[in-house]
Formats: sequence, C-alpha cells, structure tokens
Amino acid sequence: MSGTTGTTTGTTTGTTTGGGGAVGVGWGFVGTGGIARTVAQALQRADGGELVAVCSRDAGRARAFADEHGAAGAYDDVAAMLADPAVDAVYVATTHPQHHAPARAALLAGTPVLVEKPMTVTAAATRDLAATARERGVFLMEAYWTRFLPLTRDLLDVVASGAVGRVLSVHADLGFPAPESARRFHDPEIGGGSLLDLGPYPVGLALTLLGAPSTVRAAGTLTPAGVDRQVALSLAWESGAVAALSTTIAAQASSRAWVEGDAGWIEVDAPLHSGRRFTVHRSGAAEPEVHENPAEHGHRFMLEHVHECLVAGRTESPLVPLSWSVDLADVFEAALTQVGAARNAEVL
Repeated sequence: MSGTTGTTTGTTTGTTTGGGGAVGVGWGFVGTGGIARTVAQALQRADGGELVAVCSRDAGRARAFADEHGAAGAYDDVAAMLADPAVDAVYVATTHPQHHAPARAALLAGTPVLVEKPMTVTAAATRDLAATARERGVFLMEAYWTRFLPLTRDLLDVVASGAVGRVLSVHADLGFPAPESARRFHDPEIGGGSLLDLGPYPVGLALTLLGAPSTVRAAGTLTPAGVDRQVALSLAWESGAVAALSTTIAAQASSRAWVEGDAGWIEVDAPLHSGRRFTVHRSGAAEPEVHENPAEHGHRFMLEHVHECLVAGRTESPLVPLSWSVDLADVFEAALTQVGAARNAEVL
C-alpha cells in the first residue's frame, strides 16, 4: 500500500447492534478483487456485521468498492484504515503473496483478522502470523469457508457418528483448464499455480478429517512460468490412513471427493467446494443415503462464525484453529518444494 492517508466520507460506528441482537462487527476489507466482492455480498446477508471500510493501493478502486457495498470508509493505506474507530475486524483479500503484511499489521494493532486462503505462500510466514496472533492475544483465522457450510457440518456429523466406520482413506481432486489470461493461476508474482489456489479444498478436507499427516509426497508438472500446472499428493498418517489428492489448471478434473472407512464410504458430489450433496454407502445397507443441504452465499456462515468468536472473546476458531492453517501450510510447502514450483515469498 502507498504511504498516503486515504479519505473517508460519511460516519459509521465501530460496534453496533447487528442481526438477531448480536454485537455488530465493523469490517474493513483489504483488497477489492473478485473474492472480496463475493465475501462483501455474503456479509450483507450475514447476521452480526457490516462492511464499514475498504483499503486498496488504488484509492479510486477503494472508493468505488466502498460505494458499491455501502461502506463509509475508503483508504489507500492499511495503517490509516486500522486507525478508523469503526473498524473492528479486518478481512485480507489481496493476492496470496500480499496476505502477510496487512494481516500482521492488523494483529500488531490489536485488530482481529480473517485472511483469505491460503493464509500465506510459505510455512514460515503462516507460522509468523500464528505466533503473532497468540503472542498478542488477537483473533486470527484462515478463510476456509467450506468448513462452515451446512453440508460440511452434516458430512462431519456422519463421519463422527461412525456411519462408515474408521476413516482410512480420502480421495479428492479439483481443477479445470485455466486460460493463460487468468493471471491468478499463471503468474508466480501473485501466487499462481494449482495447489495454492485450489489445494485448500481437497487438502483441507483431508486435514479436517484426519489431522496433520506424517508423510507428504508430491509429483507434478510446471507451466513455462514455473508455477505448478498439476500436483498429485500422497499423504500418510501414523494411524494408517492415507489420502490421494490432486489439483490441476490443465485438465478437467472430476472435482469430487471420496471418504472411505472400514464400514462404508461417502461420495461428495462435484464441485467439491460447492457443498450441495453427498451420498453415504454403508456396508450391508440396501440403499445409499443421500444428503442434500445447499446454501446460497455460503461465505456468510464463515462470517457468522467469526462474529460469534469475537462476541465470545475467542482469539482462535475452534473449527479452523491456527494449528490447522500451519499444518496446511506445511503440506503445501513440502509439495511445492518437491515439484520445484516458483513462488513469490513474503518478506518477513
């Protein structure tokens, strides 16, 4: 961000009464791209919070985004936005390599932070944010929004019930041919590649179900720019469980998942991250069980969870804890190193 202090118009209050009588969280967004727009739209439908400020290196983009979504504050400097008394929490939605700096600035200012996935592009940077949050006692969470979808909660409840027995294997893939014009997938300077962009969904599911793996093995191919075109991951756990996961920006993947236990298996329909339907196949059962629980503006469930955490005074989410983010970063680090992918690492 530039060193110029942005301008604001209108007035907002920092902590107000939100939907359902909950304390309203005033959000400041850093970044104005597509994911910021999606989350802003979800925030308008979520209980307990509102968008009050926007920050972008381009002051005009910040003002346009703020006007579009009804926010009073528009800034071209993170420090200036953090000084706005209406900002109670920050959502970082910049490109992957630019997550660390504004997130750390917010934590040092004592402002709770939600960071778009992946939290950072290196394990060291993710550990730094986690350590800073814990040292400062400030809330920090990775925006793994699918964890909060109603269907994901149903899936985890089915697994926890023992319906398919002990989970021993997870298979998941996600991908599609990404055109060269889509810089977010192809440019190493902004965190391009299949694994960092798409990997949080299949890898995140495996880690949510099984925890941190003991072994990570990866094979992959690179684009001419040096980012990972395709990555195939083989993970293993000391429990004896395994996972076969893949991401691609070259092929049309099935984009489904299979969770296999010693008493049955679960098929999660495509697209994996949509949270629309899964089918439970119990050993010996005459018919499979179909679970459907679709939800529009799915990011709102994540936002409402953050609001609940902040109202409760939590500094960490019990559902997407910092240990999960560190584990995810470790898997990505190992895999990208093994395939030799180019990355634009954050400066710590």
